[in-house]
This record gives sequence, structure tokens and C-alpha cells, in this order.
Amino acid sequence: MTLFHILLVAVIQGITEFLPISSSGHLILLPKLTGMADQGLVIDVAVHVGTLFAVTLYFWSDVRGAVIGLPDAIAGRADTPGARLAQLLLIASIPVIAFGALLKLSGYDESLRSIEVIGWATIIFGLVLYWADKIGRRKKTTEDWNITDAMVIGVWQAIALIPGTSRSGITITGARFLGYRRQEAARISMLMSIPTIVASAVLLGTEAAIEADPSVLISAATAAAFAFVAALAALGLMMRLLQSVSFTPYVIYRLVLGVFLLGIAYS
Repeated sequence: MTLFHILLVAVIQGITEFLPISSSGHLILLPKLTGMADQGLVIDVAVHVGTLFAVTLYFWSDVRGAVIGLPDAIAGRADTPGARLAQLLLIASIPVIAFGALLKLSGYDESLRSIEVIGWATIIFGLVLYWADKIGRRKKTTEDWNITDAMVIGVWQAIALIPGTSRSGITITGARFLGYRRQEAARISMLMSIPTIVASAVLLGTEAAIEADPSVLISAATAAAFAFVAALAALGLMMRLLQSVSFTPYVIYRLVLGVFLLGIAYS
């Protein structure tokens, strides 16, 4: 891979991982629309690790508390804020990990990686995000997050296995329907991304280790670094904008992109 190709993949992953516009959809589209070679599993794992470090750093206080409270959460005790957060994140991650593993083992995940599927998912779930954002009661905060809400948002997250849906977009949608404020919905979504990215990186990393080529390691490290910077910048910008801006700009982008993709798919 050329440095430009590595940079392009890393920046796309970094920017789109946390914005509600679908990182997987954009990465699938890159080789399909440009004719570039697929970046391969090693680079996929690297850019996921880069975004993982970015969201961990941005929400370090929450992450630190959850890591410290993880043993208590596993033991069924949630009597501290950290243990409670760890418990809720574990519960919220069960649906996407279970359905993701099922899709991977069955081979159906590859059948979803088409421009047509991405186009329709981009449009449909963009409109659902717009609807949720407009009718959301804007009352709940992360302090109100409970086991029932974690399970519900976790099921929403599993829908993101359809390329073009956007993991962050669909979890924000679920949280907004449940009445969480915009910034709080985004915060829950970002925290939920951490165990999901870890699970994805482990799954992909197992495959990547089999086909790993030592010569690719430098490219992987470069991709991870670029993805980290892009993700941290995009995450910080979105969280600041949500103080005064709705999710409508992202919805408009999704509609334009979706129509463009369907035009290609049906031409």
C-alpha cells in the first residue's frame, strides 16, 4: 500500500467511526468506487485500534472508572459508579457481539457488503435518526442509564451490523428515542463503542495474525496513528457542536450519499 492509500483509509475510519455516518460503509465503498485494492485485515485492525485509543483518551475518566469497577461488575456487584458503568456496557454489548459472531460464522456478513445495501441503509437509518432526534424528550442523562435502557440500546446497536447503518448513529437513535439529551446520547454511544471495537479487533486480529506479513507492520502502525488523530479530532468536534447543533447535518449528508449510491447501484 502507498502512504496515500494508508492515510486515506486511516482518515476515513477515524472521521466516520464516531460520526453517525457509518465507518464500515465508507471503508467498503472506498475500493468499490475508486478501484483501489482492499486494505486487508491487518490495516482494518490497525485503524480500529487507533480509534479505540482515541475514544478511550477522550472519555478517560469514565473508562478508568469502568476498568477499575469491571471485577465487581462481573461478580454481579454494581455499588460504585465505575462498576455500574462497566455492568451496563457489558449488557449493552451482548446483542452486537452475539449477532456479529453469528453473521461471521454463517458467512452472511459478506452478502451485506453491497453498494445497494449500503445505500438503502444510509438513507433509511438516517431518516430514523432524524425522527428520533426531533421527538426525543431531551431529559435523561447518563446518570439515568439503567439495565433496561442498556439492553434496548444494545439491540439497536446490533442493527449496525448492516453496512451503512452506522454504529454510532443507530445507538444515538436508540438513546434519543428513550429520551436522552443529544450530548448524553452521544456519550453513551461513544462509551458503548469501546467494548464493541475491542471485540471486533480481537475477532479481526485473530484472522489477521494468520495472514500477517512483518512488512505490513510499519504500514499498520502508521494507519493506527493517523486514525487516532482523525478520530480524536472528529469526536471532539462533534461533542462540541452538539451543544448547539442537532444531528440534521449528518442526516442531510446521509441522504445525499445514499441517493448517490443507489444511483450507482441501479444504473
